Amino acid sequence: MPLKSLWIGTSWKMNKGPAAARDAAGQIASITVPSCITPFVIPPFTSLETVASRLADTRWHVGAQNMHWEDEGAWTGEISPHMVRECGADIIELGHSERREHFGETDITVNLKVKAAIRNALRPLICIGDSAEEYAFGVTHETLARQTKMALHGLTDSQIETVLLAYEPVWAIGAKGRAAEPDFVGEAHTRLRHVLAELVGETSAKRVPILYGGSVSLENAARYTALANVDGVFIGRSAWDPSGLAAIIQSVVS
Repeated sequence: MPLKSLWIGTSWKMNKGPAAARDAAGQIASITVPSCITPFVIPPFTSLETVASRLADTRWHVGAQNMHWEDEGAWTGEISPHMVRECGADIIELGHSERREHFGETDITVNLKVKAAIRNALRPLICIGDSAEEYAFGVTHETLARQTKMALHGLTDSQIETVLLAYEPVWAIGAKGRAAEPDFVGEAHTRLRHVLAELVGETSAKRVPILYGGSVSLENAARYTALANVDGVFIGRSAWDPSGLAAIIQSVVS
């Protein structure tokens, strides 16, 4: 029986300047990645071109952590989709809960950015997630459905097939986060698949990878990827060191 196809990757967040990123990218380039894995890494903007250049002749995809929805203009401090592409990235992370909480990201701006990404040949990695309060009140699935539908609003079926979704419970990420139970993740992803099927039909819905992120570690990664509707993991601090990333990749195919 062939191994399941999976996306495995990490965002470095606000870590690794150009020098550290160059060293890490060199180590990442030497990681043995099975053919069933699509690997990716998302460095900070200051290291984006360095990492993309180092990994250009490998199977690794490189992404940016955010961008503006306009292609150019008077947007001080922002990065355009064209700039992201010019740096060598092909993935764009959008809607992370830290961006929503601290920098005013909304479902509306995520939708604008998703459309801009597709317009500029970038693959959107759309982060969705429930807060601790929403989890406690039992409205996780309603929250994820709303965020998904609004992020994908106005897209054609073929455009929706190009996106990646990443379910990242807000209460599960960060140094103080707690890993979600696999059964809970499995149910959340199954319901997300149904939401996608409502939008584009079952065939197209199956083509949209749904990743899980939130306190993913060497100890639990394989338990998540074994679930039917989990198509990979989006890892934080456990994969910042290339050796940790390599170990997790190996763990999910062993």
